[in-house]
Amino acid sequence: MLPALYRVATDILTPGVLIYLQRRCKRGKEDPLRLAERRGIAGAPRPQGPLVWIHAASVGEATSVLGLIERLFATRPGLAILLTTGTVASARLMAERLPGNARHQYVPVDLPAPVSRFLDHWRPDFALWVESELWPNLVLSTARRGIPMVLLNGRLSERSYRRWRRCPGLIRPMLSAFELCFAQDDEQARRLARLGAKDIAKSGDLKAAAAALPADPRTLDRLRQAVGGRPIWLAASTHGGEEEVAAAVHPLLAPRHPGLLTIIAPRHPARGEKVAATLRARGFRVARRSAGEPIAGETQIYLADTLGELGLFYRLAEIAFIGGSLFGNGGHNPFEPARLGCAVLHGPDMKNCAPMASALARAGASQTVTGTQDLAAAVSRLLDDPSERAMRAAAGARAVALAEGVLDRVLARLSPWLDPLAPRGSPAEEPGEGFPREDLQRRPLRA
Repeated sequence: MLPALYRVATDILTPGVLIYLQRRCKRGKEDPLRLAERRGIAGAPRPQGPLVWIHAASVGEATSVLGLIERLFATRPGLAILLTTGTVASARLMAERLPGNARHQYVPVDLPAPVSRFLDHWRPDFALWVESELWPNLVLSTARRGIPMVLLNGRLSERSYRRWRRCPGLIRPMLSAFELCFAQDDEQARRLARLGAKDIAKSGDLKAAAAALPADPRTLDRLRQAVGGRPIWLAASTHGGEEEVAAAVHPLLAPRHPGLLTIIAPRHPARGEKVAATLRARGFRVARRSAGEPIAGETQIYLADTLGELGLFYRLAEIAFIGGSLFGNGGHNPFEPARLGCAVLHGPDMKNCAPMASALARAGASQTVTGTQDLAAAVSRLLDDPSERAMRAAAGARAVALAEGVLDRVLARLSPWLDPLAPRGSPAEEPGEGFPREDLQRRPLRA
């Protein structure tokens, strides 16, 4: 009964939601050139042949399935893949990083008419949902059409879990509609089972098997030349308050490490202007990458406020503090810097990536810090001791290698649904049957 009430309620709310979309568009939260996709109006024709639809919420979730998409194309070239996300940042990043015969579309808002238009057009043969981005109309409408669905990388925060427990009449039909739910760990498996999932497998975290973040070699060379021999460290994927902590570390270290360069890469690059203004008001000499400001001899803090360039800065810095971990945001993927040879530091809150953080800690590849003084001491030690940096980087590489079997396990369990669509090694589609490469609406990102 509750799903039907939800459907009726969202149908009534349709005019207001569409007005809200327009307001988000004016604030830069939606893409005005592709707003029709949020109403379920497709931006491209459906390709011929079998189509796998993957839905991910935003940058982190979409990035986590890039390795899966690449493996699917390598082993089952007859497939076409549609990836949906809901944010402008993820759309821009996927325009650069989606491989092969794949296309990105914005997910339709969870209203009956947009959902129906989306499914009528794309007619997916198999659907994969990533983590916890569950929209009732979209999930249940997909199930009613007989499209098999699997939940990948299942994870519910404690807050989300408590919220869904108050609404069992909605979450239970949704989770029971999935043929299989992959849980990241034992705790997530228990949460999914209590909420109504009927078949659960523990897979580990797909982010652990993600490909190394890319970097343009020529751009990396230019950055290395600009930095020269200066000591350097990186605060990556920072949230509000963490930029100030990283900046406060700089004057504590600079007397001991002359020429120190601190790089700060905000999780949300749109905050760059605000962050720069805050740091400049505190007397720091800041250069913004998005504004094309070079690293000069007097630059103290380089603000890497661009999208999709973390691979550059992990390769450049060798010491990386992982943001989102000091003030209750759950942390971000620590395997990304470990995979690229960094010694890893993070705050005490890594609940979003707990298995990866634990793996690095067990290997001796990471260190937990609690604030400015602790972070300064940890960075100073690593700057002083190249052998310690190298030891931690090697330990991180080993931990990452041990965890990469998650993708093999997931693909093996997906075979019953994939084999009827595109058996392993099936011939690729004829030219023109998939998504045309020139029709991918790729947009350059600021370098």
